[in-house]
Amino acid sequence: MTMQGKIVWRYAVPITVIHVLALLVFVPWLFSWTGIILVIIGLYFYGSFGVNMGYHRLLAHRAFKCPTWVERSLVFIALCCMEDTPGRWVATHRMHHKLSDEVEDPHSPLVNFFWSHMGWLFVENRGLHNISTYERYARDILRQPFYLALERRLLPIWIYAAHAAIYFLAGYAVGAWLWGAAAGLQFGLSLFVWGVLLRTVLVWHITWSVNSLSHLFGYRSYATREQSRNNWLVAMIAAGEGWHNNHHDEPTAASNWHRWWEIDLSYATIKTLEKLGLAHDVIPPRRVRREK
Repeated sequence: MTMQGKIVWRYAVPITVIHVLALLVFVPWLFSWTGIILVIIGLYFYGSFGVNMGYHRLLAHRAFKCPTWVERSLVFIALCCMEDTPGRWVATHRMHHKLSDEVEDPHSPLVNFFWSHMGWLFVENRGLHNISTYERYARDILRQPFYLALERRLLPIWIYAAHAAIYFLAGYAVGAWLWGAAAGLQFGLSLFVWGVLLRTVLVWHITWSVNSLSHLFGYRSYATREQSRNNWLVAMIAAGEGWHNNHHDEPTAASNWHRWWEIDLSYATIKTLEKLGLAHDVIPPRRVRREK
């Protein structure tokens, strides 16, 4: 891992700013029960549909297939989490699997907990952010014009900003219609702070916890070459992603659900899409393939 010690401002600034702005949830005037409901729903909708299913199991591992419009819908949902572009996310994750818990691992816990959790995002890593790495680890993604366009333009930022504006404007419209303009402003800002800012921060930390907590704490069902672990807490808040040792043992499987208690909500959602005709060629765990 080649680090130059320089701060990556395009990551550091938005991450810091959104963390600070999310503290507005402690302002009583901005509280609303609707905002809390949006946070709860949003953690599953954006985190599971966008990051877990879209970026991770579909794009990074090709664990299932789906129509193009479904794939791009999942990608747009993931972009609303501001977790980088699809090409960069996929390249980083595939590199992590290739070099997991080694020095070259982009977010190795060998450094420290903070580094594996989020510190790696703030420091320039030329071994990761270069054309040859993207060509090696995300060629199948970046050769598609749709994904290449997301790399070359500010479109991901505009998508995130647009979805945030929708939250505010919808809240303002409903509030103004029911209670007046002043109440509309309060309601719109409440939905923006809770439903967008706080939810974004929570989805970030849930995703980052898979990189950090699930390589440090938990049990190991398989003797994989790295230190991945099954962490029940991360699995619960990350809709099944915390069964990380299971995932590292079978990275191309769509399911991390190996034992009856290792509930994988993301896999259950993929199977639901399959029954609806919106997903196909879903790769089950190895034991299921052997039984068949």
